[in-house]
Order: sequence, then C-alpha cells, then structure tokens
Amino acid sequence: MTPDKPKAAPIDHLRFHRSHAHLAPTFGNDTFALKAEAFARFFGTPTFLGAQTAIVILWVALNVSGITHFDVYPFILLNLAFSLQSAYAAPLILLAQTRQAARDKAQSDADAQHREALATANAERQAEAEKTSKQLLILLEQNTQLTEMTKNLTERIETLTSEMHEHFVRKT
Repeated sequence: MTPDKPKAAPIDHLRFHRSHAHLAPTFGNDTFALKAEAFARFFGTPTFLGAQTAIVILWVALNVSGITHFDVYPFILLNLAFSLQSAYAAPLILLAQTRQAARDKAQSDADAQHREALATANAERQAEAEKTSKQLLILLEQNTQLTEMTKNLTERIETLTSEMHEHFVRKT
C-alpha cells in the first residue's frame, strides 16, 4: 500500500508571456481595431492584388473604349483613388510593422525569461544530482568497508571456532 502522493500543480507554460498579452492585437481589441488590422493584412494578399488589377483594367477599358466617360485619359480620378488608397494603406502598414516589432520584442523577452528559468532549474537539478551522487559514493564506500569488516569478522569467528573445537577435542 503506497501513500497518496500530492498532485503537482499544472505548470503554466505561458507564464512569461501573460504580461505581454495586451500586445497580441495589432491595433487594440475594439471592432474598429480588428477591422483595421484585417484591412492592413488584406493589402498584401494575392486576392487584393488580383482584384485591384482587374478593377484598373476594367476602369481603363471602359474609359478608353468610349463605353463611359467618367474618367477620361489621363485618368485623374483613378490616380486620385490610388493616392487615397496609399494615404490610408501606408500608415496602417507602418503601424502594423511597429506593433509587430513590439510584439516580437515582448515575445523575445518572455522567451529569454523562460530560458533563464529553465537554466536555473537545470542548474539546481544538476547540483542536487551531484549531491546525491556524492552521498551514494559515501554510502558505497561505507558499504565496502562494512563488507570487508564482516568478512574479517567471519574469518575471525571461523578461526576462533576452529581453535575452540581443537581445544575441546584435545581435552576429551
């Protein structure tokens, strides 16, 4: 029958990262921030580039072919649309890069703290293992000495027993 061992508390593997959790969303946690981040992420996707290319081709084709004349050559309105898009996209992308750099630094700091904690725990375990090894060596040496003493005592008892036996055999 073995005594019940106390259950170890579960280890929180993210304990060093929790203090940086507020950096997870790039622009914050509100609806506008989440939409702004999604918009900034969408700028670099193949879907966006394909859609923008299709719109520009359609825009130019409609105006050059004469089907419509809302933006005749040199396409000032199209140029204005690109400028407006750039005016919003550039700050969002720069902000996303800045916040990503802050998240990366926080992640790096948390990882460094975690590695330091692991190194400290490992050093403590190694010191404890060395201490235990030294104790085992001492016990082994004592055991060897005890075995030697037992052997010597056994030989001495056999010798004394033989001498006593010889002594009693001579007397009788």
